[in-house]
Amino acid sequence: MKQVQVAHIAKSFGNVEAVRDVTFEVDKGEIFGLLGPNGAGKTTTIRVMLDIFKPDAGTVSILGGPMSEEKKDLIGYMPEERGLYQDIPLERCLVYLATLKGLSANDARRRLGDYLDRFDLLPHKNKKVKELSKGMQQKAQIIAAILHDPELVIIDEPFTSLDPINTQLVKELMGELHDKGVTIIMSTHQMHQVEELSDRILLINEGKNVLYGNLNSIRRDYAGHAVMIKTNETIPDIPSIESIVQHNSATKLILTEGTSPQDVLGALVAEDITLDKFEIALPTLDEIFIKVVKEGSEENNKM
Repeated sequence: MKQVQVAHIAKSFGNVEAVRDVTFEVDKGEIFGLLGPNGAGKTTTIRVMLDIFKPDAGTVSILGGPMSEEKKDLIGYMPEERGLYQDIPLERCLVYLATLKGLSANDARRRLGDYLDRFDLLPHKNKKVKELSKGMQQKAQIIAAILHDPELVIIDEPFTSLDPINTQLVKELMGELHDKGVTIIMSTHQMHQVEELSDRILLINEGKNVLYGNLNSIRRDYAGHAVMIKTNETIPDIPSIESIVQHNSATKLILTEGTSPQDVLGALVAEDITLDKFEIALPTLDEIFIKVVKEGSEENNKM
């Protein structure tokens, strides 16, 4: 079942085309990455999905049809801009927001205790929200988006202001929700943060689709002519290796045109090189994005 279906939406604000042509679908129970640089149109796309903005063109189906008041209780949304009430205590704020989604105050308070403890916010529950650090407020916003146990979670820039430890906590939480069958859309410009979580992605730039599909398939399609190896030995001079680049504890071998990874593996084995690792070098999403944007600019310059 498709939880979200977006077809050729467009949205302008005056002369600014925030979204020009965006199309994608999100399957039930998947973690979907909505990615792109700042200003690409991700947040506007989300707001069109949630019926906050009406599209100038295109259609949206969410949870099986148009948005309704009933469906809003089944959705958890964390906006990029902080939306917490600043002048009331944290616990009261989060309990109140949960009651707006249909929970009783008692149920909200009971659920909240575990999350506050998990995110190290329990000692701060009686502080006013404005007294919390940016990272604490970010964690509180994530809790607000999931406390009512939604079917669909949409989080915009979830890792803003989080240190590595709390970033990992959020990733683990998203993984647990995924295991429960919750559908998650994660929107961010920090593409490397989503690579380990998402099965499928949409990469947008300047308000339109750039790449869409299975992440591993996309990475294989854009794999360069290179392999990654790990060895404690000196790599000999092999004609099929064009250049050698060190990547932390691994080594990237750039292959000459017409050389296959199997050719290089055979050559290394023939030289009695002991390999701890040998695999095709797959590019990161950042590397793919740069390549795609560069190719698009070159095409536009030819026109």
